[in-house]
This record gives sequence, structure tokens and C-alpha cells, in this order.
Amino acid sequence: MNKEFIAYLEFKNLSKSTQKAYCRNINLFLIWYKVEPINCTKKDILKYLEYLKTKKNQSNISRRNSVIAINHYYTYLLQNALITSNPTALIKIRGTHKKTLYNIYSAEELDNLYDRFYQLFVRNYDDSHIPKNQRQQSFLSRNRNIILLGLLLYQGITTNEFNLIDLEDLDIIKATIKIKGGIKSNPRTIPLKASQLGTIIYYLENIRPKFLELNNYDTGKLILTLPESNGKKSTNPNLKEIAKALSKQTKTLDRNFLNFKQIRASVITYWLKTEGLRKTQYLAGHRYISTTERYQPNNLDGLIENIAKYHPYL
Repeated sequence: MNKEFIAYLEFKNLSKSTQKAYCRNINLFLIWYKVEPINCTKKDILKYLEYLKTKKNQSNISRRNSVIAINHYYTYLLQNALITSNPTALIKIRGTHKKTLYNIYSAEELDNLYDRFYQLFVRNYDDSHIPKNQRQQSFLSRNRNIILLGLLLYQGITTNEFNLIDLEDLDIIKATIKIKGGIKSNPRTIPLKASQLGTIIYYLENIRPKFLELNNYDTGKLILTLPESNGKKSTNPNLKEIAKALSKQTKTLDRNFLNFKQIRASVITYWLKTEGLRKTQYLAGHRYISTTERYQPNNLDGLIENIAKYHPYL
């Protein structure tokens, strides 16, 4: 592989071992192809995958890894205007991911989950069983948690993204929130639902200032935590324990609730139905369209048949 392609892989923040594996798979494909790479078509890629399956007896996972590597190569060529389309686009191989079967919530069910949490844990919560000296902290935590739950149910964020949100990422006037990108995700700006705005404004005006008083410092983050039991301050609080507590509370509301990955899957499924594939990719923060497509059924064999039937000269 040339230095420019290696630089492309390095720009993708891929490890040296991954770069080496990609180059090996690409070289194997080019040896098999024996034609100028720029002439490659989707039909050629499908033939190569069939060759790997029947002649090399490769598993679906190995063939998937080959597709990923070749896709990077043709993406590089496309970015450098050496080709006009990527022949690996939309090619997926079945049986490479262990699918987790979730009960997918509808939009109405997500609304009901949010409303029930608000009614039971915020508005009508009975704190008589809580020691008096702990009731304020409980009150603050529950009013913060409704904000977190809303972001999970409506913006489809992950619990790992809780601590990435700064106060300035929230735009009440435009009713949007910005989610920063991470190692595996892209940044995106997502609309807020009208039903969220009331609790968010109340949190900003009444709850967050109380957190600041207890902590006596401001991290600039939207979501704040209570001081540690030992009195130490944390400028980068770990919100995993809060996510666990929120998950336990949510489980009391619905026996079908498993975890927040299930909620994110439900949100993405809803977006696919209402916003389309590309918009969903953006809203979900997926770096690759293939990640979004995992929420749709894929069939390589059917794709081969359709291409052969409708595009015999590709």
C-alpha cells in the first residue's frame, strides 16, 4: 500500500495492527482481482466474497473483515477522485453479529415511560421513608434523573455520553442539544421534545444551582452529581453509578425494560421509520452507515441475486 493510503488509515485513528490487517486483506483482493482497481464493480466484490466462501472456506466474520478493509481502500480512492462510486457500498454479510433481541418500544410507549417516571419519581414521590437529612439530596437526584431519562428516551444518547454534555451545548431558545463525538461516534445536534423543556428549565433554574451550592464548584457540565460521601470534590464525576440507579428505577415502571441499549435501539428504530437512513445515521452519531443498517435486515444472497438479475453488466 502507498504512503497516502497509510496516512488515510492513520487519520482514521486506526491502530497499527488494524492498519496491517487491512492492507493484508486489500492485497489479497488485488491479487485475486488482477485488473486495475479503479475498474472494480459491486458485482466483482460479490464474486470475490463468493470466492472466499467457496474456495477459501472463510467464515462470515472473515469475509466481513475483508469487506471492511476493501471499503476503506475504495473510500480512499473516492476521496481522491480516482473513482466515482464505491463498489462496496451497502454490501453486508449476514451472520457476523450476534443479535440481541429486544422488545422495541414504540414512540407512544417511550412517552408513557417518561410520563410515568415523572409522576412516580418526581411529582408524586413519597419520600417519607427517607431520613430527613437525605431528602434534599434525593429530591435533587430525582429531578436530575428525569433530565437524563429524557435524553435517553428522546435523543437516543448513550449513558457514556452523559458526561460529555456541557451546559453550553444546550440551546433552550432553539430547543436543541449538541452531543460531542467520541472515539466511535460523530457529533450531532438533536432537537428536544416540547415535553422535555419544562423539566429542563426547572432543572437549570432550581435544581442545578442547588448542586452547585453543595459542591461549591462548577464543572461546566450540564449534569452534576452530589458530593462524594468522603467530602472530596470531583471535577470529572463518574456517572456510571447514576446510570445504574436510573436503570433500577426504570425497571420498576415496566417489566419489559432491560437496559438503556434497548431504549437506544427503540429510538433508532423509530428514526429509521420517520427520518430515513441517512438522517438516522446523523442523529445516532454513527460514523458509518453500516452501523445504522444493522437495525435493518440484511441479506447478501438476496443482494447477489438482485444485482445479477437487474444489473447483469455491472
